[in-house]
Amino acid sequence: MIRYRIQLSKLEVDELTSLINKGSHTSHSFRAAYVLLNCDEWEYSHKVTNKQIGEVLQTGMRTVDRIRKRFVEGGLEAALERDTGKRVYARKLDGDVEARLVSLCCSEPPEGFDKWSLRMLADKMVELKYVESISYVSVRKLLKKKRT
Repeated sequence: MIRYRIQLSKLEVDELTSLINKGSHTSHSFRAAYVLLNCDEWEYSHKVTNKQIGEVLQTGMRTVDRIRKRFVEGGLEAALERDTGKRVYARKLDGDVEARLVSLCCSEPPEGFDKWSLRMLADKMVELKYVESISYVSVRKLLKKKRT
């Protein structure tokens, strides 16, 4: 396992201390600030293990490792901010498919039914090869979006 060593400058220590003392930040920022101050390995600071930090702050050792890693790789701001998701998904439903779904809703339901159900709409869209696959939840979300 990679060990991330943290040596905070006097300016960074002052910034973290003021962040803790102000009280107008997120709990994630507070936790990260406490972790970074306790992980500091300058000559004047005393050695504290990840396990001790985790016990005092009531977090896991993995959280301490992640905050250390973010600080080493991205700096102070990256360590204090919450990590946002980086995954990007391609849209399955474009405007053409949305229009086809709406027109399908307006058409007559299958024989023996008074109205379309979400599952029937999803199955019919796959049957007509408008989409490769679609869940009834996606159909519901799309119709709700079109309704407003």
